Amino acid sequence: MTARVGVITFPGTLDDVDASRAVTLAGGEAVSLWHADADLKNVDAIVVPGGFSYGDYLRAGAIARFAPVMESVVKAAEGGMPVLGICNGFQVLCEVGLLPGALTRNEGLHFVCRDQWLAVENTDTAWSSRYEPGAEILIPVKNAEGRYQAPQSVLDELEGEGRVVFRYSGTNPNGSQRGIAGISSANGRVVGLMPHPEHATEPLTGPSDDGLGIFYSALDTIVNA
Repeated sequence: MTARVGVITFPGTLDDVDASRAVTLAGGEAVSLWHADADLKNVDAIVVPGGFSYGDYLRAGAIARFAPVMESVVKAAEGGMPVLGICNGFQVLCEVGLLPGALTRNEGLHFVCRDQWLAVENTDTAWSSRYEPGAEILIPVKNAEGRYQAPQSVLDELEGEGRVVFRYSGTNPNGSQRGIAGISSANGRVVGLMPHPEHATEPLTGPSDDGLGIFYSALDTIVNA
């Protein structure tokens, strides 16, 4: 069985090709999904990639949430389909309500682009099972609105339920509350993170191949379902 992973393209998406390559490198079949088409083409999982959907007008991810494809993604996620949101994709997943909280302007109000160490806090999600608990991975981060924020009650809930999947290690590049880099839904099937695992799939072109673990994890989840 070859897992089919849909990768969405919105106007302004930058990293759909990279995400598709990551899926292929992990052994899956990448399926292109268009923002204006509600058909998910019988995929087994979905990646909402990074970029500047709809130019980030109004607010990052705020317009993308109304795309026809996202209505289908929400229904699929509610049915248990694994969904990953990367950077702008994380913002979109928060906007549609699949994940709590919001991503706001970086604490220093500057665009941040660097290789960033992350601590893997939860290995029980559909997108993190390949990692060892407590592992540290090196993944690029590049964002201007990557500061994760939520009410203290929500943060306490995320912490208490083990839903912080990735946390910034060493430095906090954007001032995210509690150093949160990525979170999951309550069932662990939906994950969003600001750093870019699709840019850490080959040592030749990235700082590491640590990001592949995220895509391997999803394929394991699909095959073992």
